[in-house]
Amino acid sequence: MLLPASCLVRRADAAVVIGAALVAKATGCGHRRIAAGLGRPESTVRGWLRRFAVRALEVRGLFTVLLHAVDPLAGPVAVAATVFADAVEVLGRAGAAAVARLGPRPVWEFVSSATGGRLLAPPSVVAGPGRGW
Repeated sequence: MLLPASCLVRRADAAVVIGAALVAKATGCGHRRIAAGLGRPESTVRGWLRRFAVRALEVRGLFTVLLHAVDPLAGPVAVAATVFADAVEVLGRAGAAAVARLGPRPVWEFVSSATGGRLLAPPSVVAGPGRGW
């Protein structure tokens, strides 16, 4: 079965909705406030945030590599207060670089495509494109 780039594996909500939750969390919002703002159940949003937190270090590494592959002149990624926020920052920068280089596309579709829809999948033993994502 083919998965559209706007979706993540085993998630009913579009990548852009989940991405909005991740961005809100990275800026300091809690899961209850995020859930209310998105009109989603608290347990669903809490699950997204927890799963991303588990993968944040892995995601940060992968997307830092992608950022510099798409834009070799990209500067260093500034360190944020948390690994979660760092990962969200580099997702946004890599997505913006991809849009600049490859043409218009929603950032969260790029993120979904780059991870094969597995942004919130369980962590893998061997990570990377084609090997666990």
